[in-house]
Amino acid sequence: MLKNYWSKGAKQKKRVILFLIILLALLFFFRDDYQPVLIFFRKFIFIILLCFSLLFLGLRGFRKAVGVGKRIGILFFLSAFFGILYYVGWNLQFYDYMKTYNVFNDLNKIEIHELPLTQNERIQPLRNIFSMANESVGETKDVSLPHLVRVDGNNQWTMAIQPTEKYYWQGLKDNTEEVFSVSSTTPFPRFSSENRISVTFSIGESLKFSRNTYNAVVQRLNPWMLFNYEPSDTYYMKNDKGAWVEVVSLIKWKGFFFPYPSFGGVMVIENGEHDITDYLERITIGKGTYISPDEMKNHAYLTKQNTLSERVSRLQAESLKFLAGFSDPLPWNMESAVKIPTVPKDQNAQPYVTDFDFSDSKTDAFSGLYHWFGLEPVGNERTSLSYSVFIPADGTDKFYFYDHASKKQGYAGVSAMPLKVKESKKEYDWNSNTPVEFRPYIKNIAGRKRMFFLGTVSTISSDNPEQFDGSATPDLALIDSEYRDVVWINAKKPSTWNEEVYNQLNEAWKTSEGSNLYFEKQKTILEQNKQVLDSIKLISNLDKNQQILDSIKLLSAQDKKLTEIEKLQRKIDSIKENQ
Repeated sequence: MLKNYWSKGAKQKKRVILFLIILLALLFFFRDDYQPVLIFFRKFIFIILLCFSLLFLGLRGFRKAVGVGKRIGILFFLSAFFGILYYVGWNLQFYDYMKTYNVFNDLNKIEIHELPLTQNERIQPLRNIFSMANESVGETKDVSLPHLVRVDGNNQWTMAIQPTEKYYWQGLKDNTEEVFSVSSTTPFPRFSSENRISVTFSIGESLKFSRNTYNAVVQRLNPWMLFNYEPSDTYYMKNDKGAWVEVVSLIKWKGFFFPYPSFGGVMVIENGEHDITDYLERITIGKGTYISPDEMKNHAYLTKQNTLSERVSRLQAESLKFLAGFSDPLPWNMESAVKIPTVPKDQNAQPYVTDFDFSDSKTDAFSGLYHWFGLEPVGNERTSLSYSVFIPADGTDKFYFYDHASKKQGYAGVSAMPLKVKESKKEYDWNSNTPVEFRPYIKNIAGRKRMFFLGTVSTISSDNPEQFDGSATPDLALIDSEYRDVVWINAKKPSTWNEEVYNQLNEAWKTSEGSNLYFEKQKTILEQNKQVLDSIKLISNLDKNQQILDSIKLLSAQDKKLTEIEKLQRKIDSIKENQ
């Protein structure tokens, strides 16, 4: 049809050329709008090609078929095929099954035989931080979802103070002008003064059109990346020059048969207001500097950092269910099939970004931020801890796991923790309060490594389930995953936690393990000097007592001599009288 229209004359040719130019311009300038469609085709390319090929062959055979019976047979076959495909692929989730299996085969799996220690424990859960941050901004501002990252060598919650999405006009004209950077290790997070960083980003998560982070990143992708990459989580951190940057994690889709997601590097967006040159660049080729996974090691601020998309790490952790083979997760096997435990709605789900110390775990793993998962058996009634998974948060191609089940440790998992906390404090109003986010706490106490879960009691609004109480002094509980006992600890004094745990559990440990190791806290200089003085006084008292004993012994000896003299004198007197 287009060929016939083209051959009609010069006027029609101009119209076709103009139409093609407009079409190409729309495809170029609006690629951020239709890119999700390209990703959809990329994710299901094998299924789409299979369906279209079979449909084409079936319809061609239907048209060529002479008898009614053959045509009915072809229609029946096509209907049965697509019906079975839908039932098996979507209802039985066979497509996700194969996708997860491909993820498992792509992993660089390393089994560790000794748990790492935790360090720099974060006091507040994510939702508490998010609530407290929202309490500190005005009507026309929103706070982006917090992420735990490393800033100046410390673990910080960072989030952008951005124009609200509630009012459309702010997203059109305003910039993101501040960033919260709050310590994760303090029970008193402050959202003012030095923790409220003045920095301008003209590209932000809540901004509109080409100034939106997603749009700017997609526009920056080349044609090949447009089909294979998609933006994910957005992080705020400092680069190697000390300047604040916006780091967008990228997901890369791999494979042809049942494509699967993997870490695709990051896109780094620098801060600053944009002029007309930046505007033209933004609407044409987007903004940002792409850094591939192989190049990230050349940037110190991106190593041992948190840049991995949680969508990717969740699928990697879930794929461990294939550890015993392709068919093990099927209903008639399931010897080692595991799942990521679910949490109630609106709470922060796994992974829990945690700082681990691998220095004494006999592996080449670095010490820093990891995505931690506590995997449990697939049954709803099974809440034991089967595997601990440690995925480097910077996207390093390593996957560490610790097999609790094969070691028969019998640890309780995350799903079992809420009821244990509630049972230990029956006087709480558990209708409005709930224990949340049970992250690992692993320490050397009483002669061995012990695994606990650190949970926080939060109050959830009855009107808005997404609003958590962000108390500066939350109630914290440590649950021994082996002994199942709950220890309530002082959020203001993390240095005393190990001693509080020991004071409550040492008798149980000694009874069960036959251990005579006692917890000894480090004495201050004043306490050490006092101990020395007490020792000196004791020695002095001993000297005085020794002198008294020597005197008593001397007197006793003199008394004995006098008695003997008196006896001899009586004998002499008796002899004299008899003479």
